[in-house]
Amino acid sequence: MLSRALVSGVAAGAFLVAPSASAAASVPAVAGVSAVSAASAMADSVRYQQQWVLDMLDVGPAWSASEGANVTVAVIDSGVDPYVSDLTGSVRTGQDYTGLKTSPDNPRWGEHGTWMASIIAGHGHDGGGDGIIGIAPKAKILSVRVIPDMNDPGYHTYDSEPEQQIQRELAEGIMEAIRAHVQVISMSIGYSEPSGVVRAALESAYKQGIVLVASSGNSGNNDERRNHDWAPVSFPAEYPGVLSVGAVNSGRQPTSFSSGNLSVRVAAPGAAVPAEGRDGLYYTVDGTSPACALVAGVAALIKSEYPTISPALVIQALTTTAQKATSGDYNFLTGFGIVDADAALKEAGRLMGERAARSQVPLSSHFGGGTAAVPAAPVAPRSASGLAVFAALAFLSFAAAGGGLIVVLRRPRDPLRQPGQQPQPGPWPGPRPG
Repeated sequence: MLSRALVSGVAAGAFLVAPSASAAASVPAVAGVSAVSAASAMADSVRYQQQWVLDMLDVGPAWSASEGANVTVAVIDSGVDPYVSDLTGSVRTGQDYTGLKTSPDNPRWGEHGTWMASIIAGHGHDGGGDGIIGIAPKAKILSVRVIPDMNDPGYHTYDSEPEQQIQRELAEGIMEAIRAHVQVISMSIGYSEPSGVVRAALESAYKQGIVLVASSGNSGNNDERRNHDWAPVSFPAEYPGVLSVGAVNSGRQPTSFSSGNLSVRVAAPGAAVPAEGRDGLYYTVDGTSPACALVAGVAALIKSEYPTISPALVIQALTTTAQKATSGDYNFLTGFGIVDADAALKEAGRLMGERAARSQVPLSSHFGGGTAAVPAAPVAPRSASGLAVFAALAFLSFAAAGGGLIVVLRRPRDPLRQPGQQPQPGPWPGPRPG
């Protein structure tokens, strides 16, 4: 998860190898990162390191039904390098809403976003047998840049921007994803404050049938208030309609950094998750960021197999089939459990096949047998002339009593607005020009 206020160290170490010995010298200056030379690694080491993640999510059986074809996932992040080996041909580059001048050719541009995209839709290389295989390897990526990496030369400029501006940039990125007709939005990012324009943009996306997935945050494992009197909540994970994802380790236990709050719905691996970097190296990545990306990939499998399924049913399929990570039905660190791709895909099919059962109770018992059973009016309706006479008599009687007529017009009250509350802003209109 990336956040202006709280950006955790998400790269725990590069486990593998540059594609050439010379490239090994270009490892990004991220804390705890190291690399070994190409000569010391087996060709299939990346896939071997990845297998525990795929097994925990039960992805293999799901691929027999869906690999994410005809689905585009918007990765709203720090940017995605479309030229890395395991994403070649799968990435469409959208706009950069950060307002920074960092070139996409800069090695510090798009580090985090490229990791996340490879986790979602990596297709390997050299025939697909080497490198990262994403959860939805046949899906496409729309890269929308709304936040820089901490190593980005423009990060300090970004960090000094007003909160309203950075939230507006996120809203603009969401609106671009809507216009691009994506099926899933993955948001491995976090903000400590809510925003009306972001919430409105997400509502628009949800209404368009887009599945919204976000990381729950890396603020710790409880929801107690801290010294600064705030709870470790994170937006956009906290917004309605967004599937918030916590992180577990290879032992299926909650990680120490994964935020524990009641927005968490499901969990996925978030410790030592393999990903490809924009420099051609492979990294293990820690955080709720990779957990979010993994679940976004599973959502892409479901949307590929069932294109018309609603976001609500996708979330229902993912939550009701999740594997319990802790005792009890719900835990604020892992939600309803660890996502099971195969079971969720099957449940989505069952949900799509359901039809409302016909009522076994005859309509007559509810509606009195229809219009044929409605009794005649007790008094015959008056004719037009009779109504005129009745109206004249009523007026004369009222006037003789000295009466008058006062018409009071009341403005209709907005039932959703409290006294003194300002109207809520509408959806953000879209990207700023230029």
